[in-house]
Amino acid sequence: MTKPAGNSEKSSDTAVNKVVSDFVRSLSDEQKMLVVLKSELYDGIWEPMVDDLRNRLAGKPYIFKLANRIQDDIKRIEQLQQFEAEHKVDLSDYVDLP
Repeated sequence: MTKPAGNSEKSSDTAVNKVVSDFVRSLSDEQKMLVVLKSELYDGIWEPMVDDLRNRLAGKPYIFKLANRIQDDIKRIEQLQQFEAEHKVDLSDYVDLP
């Protein structure tokens, strides 16, 4: 006997929520801060934050000053973006703001 479609979707949602919850628990403090900054300063969009970091590296004007580890922050953002895209989530919904 097969399960009704609704149960399959619910099961799939639960699996995604577990993956997201596990991922969020594994985030470093630096990664969590980037998620918070994305939410609070960039209207939940990664691209302007990455542009700011790259502009800072190039000596161009930028909006705010992050840690000196710009290259590391860009790599972290790329990882976070990839996870959000793969799981169709916004990590800002899962990371507690300080």
